[in-house]
Amino acid sequence: MKKAKQRVLKLIIAFVLMQNGLLAQAIYEDERYVPETDPLVLKKLNKWQDKKFGLLMHWGTYSQWGIVESWSLCPEDYGWCERKKGKNPQNYFEYKKEYEGLKKTFNPVKFDPEKWAKAAKYAGMKYMVFTTKHHDGFSMFDSKYTNYKVTDPECAFSTNPKANITKEIFNAFRNEDMWIGAYFSKPDWHTENYWSPYFPPQDRNVNYNPAEYPEKWQKFIDFTHNQILELMTDYGKVDILWLDGGWVAKVTKEEIKKAYKAKFIENKSGNGFIKHRVVNQDIKMDELVVKARKKQPGLIVVDRAVHGKNQNYLTPENRVPEKTLPYPWESCIISGGGWSYTPDAKYMSGRKGIHTLVDVVAKGGNLLLNVAPSPEGEWQQGAYDLLKEYGDWMKVNSTAIYGTTPIAPFKENNICMTQNKKGNVFLFYLAAEEEHEMPSEIVVKSINPKKGTKISMLGSKKRLKWVKQNEGFKVFIPRSLRRNPTSKYAWTFKIDAIDK
Repeated sequence: MKKAKQRVLKLIIAFVLMQNGLLAQAIYEDERYVPETDPLVLKKLNKWQDKKFGLLMHWGTYSQWGIVESWSLCPEDYGWCERKKGKNPQNYFEYKKEYEGLKKTFNPVKFDPEKWAKAAKYAGMKYMVFTTKHHDGFSMFDSKYTNYKVTDPECAFSTNPKANITKEIFNAFRNEDMWIGAYFSKPDWHTENYWSPYFPPQDRNVNYNPAEYPEKWQKFIDFTHNQILELMTDYGKVDILWLDGGWVAKVTKEEIKKAYKAKFIENKSGNGFIKHRVVNQDIKMDELVVKARKKQPGLIVVDRAVHGKNQNYLTPENRVPEKTLPYPWESCIISGGGWSYTPDAKYMSGRKGIHTLVDVVAKGGNLLLNVAPSPEGEWQQGAYDLLKEYGDWMKVNSTAIYGTTPIAPFKENNICMTQNKKGNVFLFYLAAEEEHEMPSEIVVKSINPKKGTKISMLGSKKRLKWVKQNEGFKVFIPRSLRRNPTSKYAWTFKIDAIDK
């Protein structure tokens, strides 16, 4: 009985932390997935899982200050919410006014989405997700439901032929045969129907009680639906609707009671405090998804960190799960600096980038790599350099990435594994930092090639000698390959068939 009570208590605390974003992914990596039933979506989801590698871009007026996206507008006590820019960061209301004034100076005259799309395609990326609107509410598209947008006459960039940034980006990437994803923030800290000017903002949530002001809340629901339907109607084929701001969701009274009870327990335990409230913010997501799919049949919807049928795949943030997961998932990872533009950002090395992709794919996931454009509309050279490293490697090894699935045990020491639909198995030997030449032999204990099967190294036509061992097998690497490997950082071996 005591253990049962402890389990209930842990679940309650976990719920609160889930709302706070601290344990969301840990919880969702258990049993928190509701399978899709729409056959068109299922078909599209299967195709998406074969694509493996995508691009995420965070871009908005905030790039001018090089800050953590919109978060300095949020009155919560976190490091990423600190106000470090502007003339008067000590005065919240003056700061917000100055932040929103960045619309007037946003002028990315070097914006060249075609160049980005070509670099992403060379890297082997098959889809992209762009921030059409972050939590600050600034629309990077020509919305008719707000003046806080890139095409507003007050915005310095509004007279540029490429002023409708979202349309330009979608078209450029679509022209390179990439799938299109629209990131959209459900909370909107600019519109008066989410943060009413009558009340001061308390945290990331709506700053009034939707239950007490139903007409006002309905206006926000309509505003959100209308903006998303604009994106689904006026911007060509959209494949993924990637919704952020998981705290904007339907929450029952019972869940709120449990959350506040757990909050009290958490405070008594001395483990810190919960920095924002739990509020029922039902934006009629089921209705919205139906309307969106009428415009875009088969649309993949990712209602991030909201358990339910509208989260078609899960999105571990800036990390890779420790094991395979029994449902579709995607790790969104920062390539350098932060999610948004960071001056003098240091980008991950080619080795780390490629090893991360292999690790994710071997566990059955997709990698969504974030690159942040500058206020002038450019990528930093480090981003181009990293994507070139990916592309050079993918030229040789992409057949072991696309269209593959995990195979147990997924990884043995420094060797990751995938398999394709033909039954071929691929072994990725992840080279250490100082390891520039392959070893003369490689031993794998967890897999047994079929007798007489062919083993080769991708990029080479040479058939490699191998022998069966008591456990697994040993493959021999000739000196010619060791000294002149077909790629850098990770060497891929193809086994035509294995014993099941």
